[in-house]
This record gives sequence, C-alpha cells and structure tokens, in this order.
Amino acid sequence: MQNYAIKSERVHTVTQLLKAYTLFDKDIEYVIDDNKIKIVDEQTGRIMEGRRYSDGLHQAIEAKEGVKVEAATQTFATITLQNYFRMYHKLAGMTGTAETEAGELWDIYKLDVVTIPTNRPVARIDMNDRVYKTKKEKYAAVIDEIVKLRDAGRPVLVGTTSVEISELLYRMLQMRHIDAQVLNAKLHQREAMVVAEAGKKGTVTIATNMAGRGTDIKLTPEVKDAGGLAIIGTERHESRRVDRQLRGRSGRQGDPGSSVFFVSFEDQLMRLFATDRVMKMLDRMGLKEGEMIESKMVTNAIERAQKRVEENNFGIRKRLLEYDDVMNKQRTYIYARRHHALLGERVGIDIANMLYDTIENLVNTYDQPTDYDDLSMEVMRILTIELPFTADEFRSMSKEDVINAIHDVATEALQRKSDRIIEVAMPVIKDWVENRGATGRISVPITDGKRIFNLVVDIQKAYASECKNIVKEWHKSILLVTIDELWKEHLRELDQLRQSVQNASYEQKDPLVIYKVESFHLFESMLNNLNVKAMSSLLRGQIYVQQRPSSQLESEKKAEEGGEGAAQAPAKPQPEVRQAMPERQNDYSRYRASKEDLPGQAAQQAAASAPQGEKQKPMPVKAAPKINRNDPCPCGSGKKYKNCHGRGL
Repeated sequence: MQNYAIKSERVHTVTQLLKAYTLFDKDIEYVIDDNKIKIVDEQTGRIMEGRRYSDGLHQAIEAKEGVKVEAATQTFATITLQNYFRMYHKLAGMTGTAETEAGELWDIYKLDVVTIPTNRPVARIDMNDRVYKTKKEKYAAVIDEIVKLRDAGRPVLVGTTSVEISELLYRMLQMRHIDAQVLNAKLHQREAMVVAEAGKKGTVTIATNMAGRGTDIKLTPEVKDAGGLAIIGTERHESRRVDRQLRGRSGRQGDPGSSVFFVSFEDQLMRLFATDRVMKMLDRMGLKEGEMIESKMVTNAIERAQKRVEENNFGIRKRLLEYDDVMNKQRTYIYARRHHALLGERVGIDIANMLYDTIENLVNTYDQPTDYDDLSMEVMRILTIELPFTADEFRSMSKEDVINAIHDVATEALQRKSDRIIEVAMPVIKDWVENRGATGRISVPITDGKRIFNLVVDIQKAYASECKNIVKEWHKSILLVTIDELWKEHLRELDQLRQSVQNASYEQKDPLVIYKVESFHLFESMLNNLNVKAMSSLLRGQIYVQQRPSSQLESEKKAEEGGEGAAQAPAKPQPEVRQAMPERQNDYSRYRASKEDLPGQAAQQAAASAPQGEKQKPMPVKAAPKINRNDPCPCGSGKKYKNCHGRGL
C-alpha cells in the first residue's frame, strides 16, 4: 500500500505538471507579481488576490515558472456562487448588460429583468465588425486605426482579452512612436486614475475589456467636437455582456462616440464559428492579405456564435449547480452542527444525540446472538466502558433494551469524566480567585490521550460556574475539531466521486443520479465516523498533568520513609514553571501564555502543598513563560525566584 501511494502521488504530480505546461499560459491565465503566481480573472482581467489553484496545480505552475513553491492548500469549505446568492432572503441587482442573461437569471434565481431607458438618447455609433483573415493583419489594422483616430484629436480606448495582447499592442505602438497607457492585471492599482484620464485629446489607453467599470470618462468640449471617445475591441469575447460593457465606456449621458471590433478567423470565438468551408469560400473569393470583410451579416453571425457559446456555458453552470445542490443539503446540516458547537448553546443536546446514535449504530452492526464478544470489544474501544450485561442476557434482550442499557452506562461514564475535570480544576481556581484575587484568562490543558487541548477560559467565569464552563469549552473544542477534520476529508472524497461518476455515461446512466446515491452513502459514513471520534475523545478526557522524573519521585519516597538520601531530598516538591506543551497542538486551543495568566501555575503549587498523608490530586500544568532565577517570584512574596519557589531547581 505504501509503494502504491508513492507511485500514485508521482503520477498525480506529473499530471499536474503537464496541465501547467500545456493548458496555463503566462499573462493569460496568470501573471508573476512580486515573485508569486497570481491568478487572472478570465472575465475581468483583474488579479484574484488570495486565490490559489487547488490539488497541487498552483505548485506545478510555480515550479514551471521557477518561483518559490508554496505549501499546498486544502479546501476547508466550498459553495457555488448561485447557492451563495440564494442564501439571501431578498435578492436584486443592477447592471447595464443583464438583458442578454434574462433567461439564466429567471431559471436560477427567479428574477425578472427590467430594462430602464437611458437618461439621454445614445449618440454613440456602433459600427459593424471588421473581419480579417489572420491575427497579424488584424493587429496591423488596429494600429492603423489608432493612429488615424489619434491624429483626428480623439481619445482611444483599446480593449483586449488578455495581458499578453495588451503588452503586444503597446510594443507595436512604441515602434510607431506613439505613447500609450497600459492597464492590465499587472497594473490594476492605477485603474481608476488611468481610466479617468482616458478622455483627454489624443490619449491612447490599452486595457482589458472590463477596465473602467464605475469610472466616469469625462470628455472636454474639444474632444466632443472631434467625435468623442473611440472604443476599439481587438477580439470578440465569448460573452456578449463583456463586449457591451466595453462599448458602454463611450457615449455616456448622451456624449458622442464610436465603437468597432476587429476580428480575425484565428480568434478563439471565430474558430467555433468559421468552419473549413467558410475558409475555403474566402479563398475562392480571392481575399487578399490586409483586406477586410465588413458586413452586418457577418456581425450577426458572430453574435449568433456568441449566443451558442453562452448557452453552452450556461448549461455547464446549471449542471455544476445541480451537483452543488446535492452537497448543499449536506453543507447546511454540517454547518448547523458546527454553529451549535461554536456557540455552545445546545452542545449538550448534540452530544447526547451523538452518543445515542453511536451506540445504536454499534448495536445494529453487531445484532446477532454470537456477536457479544465483538460488541464488547467495540464498546470498550470507542466508549471505554464494559457491557452492563452478560452474553446470556444479551441473547435474550431486544435490540432496544441493549441500546438503552449501554446508553445509561455511557452517559454515567461521560458525567463522571466531566465531574472529575471539575474536581481537579476547582481547588486551583478557587485558591487563585479567593486568596489572590486573580482575574483574566487561564489556560487549562485537557487531553484525550492523543492530543492536548489548551482551553482558554475566563477565571472569574470558571469560579462563578464552579468550573462547568471548562467542561463546556472542552466539549465545544472536541466537536469543532472533529467536524472540521472530517468535513475537509469529505469534500475531497466528493471531488473524487464527482470525477469518477462521469464514466457512468458510458453505461447510458445519468452521472448525477449515481452521484446523489453515492454521496449520500459517503455522508452517512462521515456522520457515523464523526460520532465515533467525538465520543471516543470525550470519554477519554482528563486534565493533563505533567509527569515528574522518576528520580525525583524516588527521592521523595526515601524522604518520607526516612531512609538513605533523605537529607538531600527537599521536604516538599516545588513547582516547575516552564513551557509544558507538546508539539502537536490543536488550532482551536492554541494559546500563548502571558504574564497575566500566571494563575495556571497554581495547579502544580496546589499539588505540592497538599498534606503528606492525603492523596494528592493530579493538577493541570500551565503553559507559562520561562522564569529566570533572578526574576521576582510569581507567587507575590516579593523575593527573587531563586530564593523562593525556585530554590533547589
């Protein structure tokens, strides 16, 4: 299995590297900024800060570009935008380009689209697309058009679909000795300033298609007389909305202006529209290099191609939403459980239900008369209790009686664990509050035998509640940690399931139906695992006490017996104040002790000062800063630590 895991990991790494080298292009899907790989939004052309590709793809791109490879990320939570928006009770929006998406807005959100007339009549002239055979001819024509408009005293805003094209056009303009402002994902901080200046006479601005939204491009009277702002699109986008938004940069509030798109048969969209038959027809027509086609029929045909692509993309989004609707029901349930654990208002009810469900599942699994030994072993392993009935009694008992009998014993065991935590912690809390007037927060270390949770509680609240809030915080921490760990793993399994069920289409089956059934079984298994892990930890919970070295214990024993070595042994063991936290800590219970948190040290002092004849109770160890020998003793005596509680250490 280990050998298989290593090989599968290598295959996965090579697959992601192949994706990085073949499907992801620099300055199109991503840019390098501050020696880091940053994703560029395909629609807006803006950098998506804080976003990283998952499943090792981002690391593959970092390796490809030779930048520092950051740690892999894992998905903690996921939701589609549609389901996120549908969480709101009231939903509305306003945009200048929603009309083309009216069908999708109704299907997904049940929202109507109402078109509001413009404040003033639109004076902008929208020209037909200019179609060229190759990209080279198209870009040469774009540069010629920019020069012509600039010489006429008009400002020009050039829209591009990627960072790469914007920088290519900038270099071509530099060769013609024409200054231009470039606005792309690498320079997005200057967006508002650059776009605001784009209406000045003779200004050439090269920007991604979405640049300038919400920024008013003001025109001088001289520019208005010359014909207003000229918009040049270097490529038709897959979505008509993006093209309309680019046109909308010009002609605001009745200003004059114009817009035109330059298209070549080598563009991404035109490849979907222009078949080999169309290309052969153009050759027969004798279309020469540099010649263009400008026709309303061609423009309409391009828009029809855009509409087909939009419908296809909508189908993909709708299918994605159908898959997410399955996960959404599971997400709602888990988030409700997590919310209860976070607030702690009904954590007791949830734990009682989890305990009953765990026992019920065990009894249903081992329900045969011969399963007594297996049931006994599992109950001991998970709940750390013995069965309250014999094998003979088990054979004659109903399933419901078995569940109730085990549940009663497990409930008592859980209560004993809680009472023991209170019994150990309360004397320490009481001493520090009543005798020393302590306030602030205290760190209480509780362990389940594998991990240590340093719970941070208010010492005054702990005193007022007789340490019941410590038990509550312990229950909350276990539930939060367990839910988060298993939910992350469940998300990964659902991603893998979603990819694997696509093969069901070869069997003439709907992958979505298979996904619904299998994801339900995975969710059931995850919930059962959640109950088992949480209850196993809660029934093993106890306050963590650091074990003293065996040599010290032997010296104390000899001192009590008055034997050899008694003169060297101290009369009472002194507390050891130091960092006493293991390397493995939980995210919800990490806490760096400060000097105001010294009440936690009282745990060791209380144990040290117990009467000799009395059985000493295990006390919590505080994670406190190291105290130097010459520092004032934290007990408040005014002496140096080496002359007080640090004597003999």
